[in-house]
Amino acid sequence: MPRVLCQACQRPEKACICDYIVPVNNAIKVVVLQHPSEVTQAKGTVSLLSRSLQNCQVLVGKDFSANSDLLQILANYHCLLLYPSDNAQTLNDSYIKTLADKKLSQVKAGDNVGQLCLIILDGTWKKAYRMFMLSSKLHDIDHICLPEKIASQGQYLIRKVAKVNALSSLEACCYALAMLEGGNQLVDNEINAGIYQVLLDKFAQFNAFQLSFRPQAHIKSHH
Repeated sequence: MPRVLCQACQRPEKACICDYIVPVNNAIKVVVLQHPSEVTQAKGTVSLLSRSLQNCQVLVGKDFSANSDLLQILANYHCLLLYPSDNAQTLNDSYIKTLADKKLSQVKAGDNVGQLCLIILDGTWKKAYRMFMLSSKLHDIDHICLPEKIASQGQYLIRKVAKVNALSSLEACCYALAMLEGGNQLVDNEINAGIYQVLLDKFAQFNAFQLSFRPQAHIKSHH
């Protein structure tokens, strides 16, 4: 007997995530470059993220060097890649001020200044690295990474990660948007997530929901 799918989120009815979707009007466009293996990953967070953010686009692939959609975005936006490359700048108050000053000077010079666009890679660390290396067009744009104190606050309990202080795609995106849009800073080692806090709260509920499908003994091992 075929599984009954939710018509809205296209997941099995018992695993429907619609209760955790919350509309958030993000000012900065988000583009998710998603590895094909993540599309059907039940524990993935982009499904929830893309259905909540009102200005979000998901592109699926491994090598985006010749992807026409991405090339158009790169040509029309000031893109920031959220990825901890060797050249990544830490997203903090100093960087945000420098970014604002740079855009202001470009406007005064009469340059065509595109709106900001945040690009994230969705995949395991190994696959994200491979995507980054293959997608040469991403090498020449600004790379940013979150402060370590934020990266250590992840609540992604439902999936093993290969690195310490690893955030889910949803968490990383929310924190980056909060800092870029509102200039929010760390207060007592915590970030004011602004309008994105409601989505982070829903994500915590999503975590609990996913854990409910696991045997009780396995759930306890995560506490």
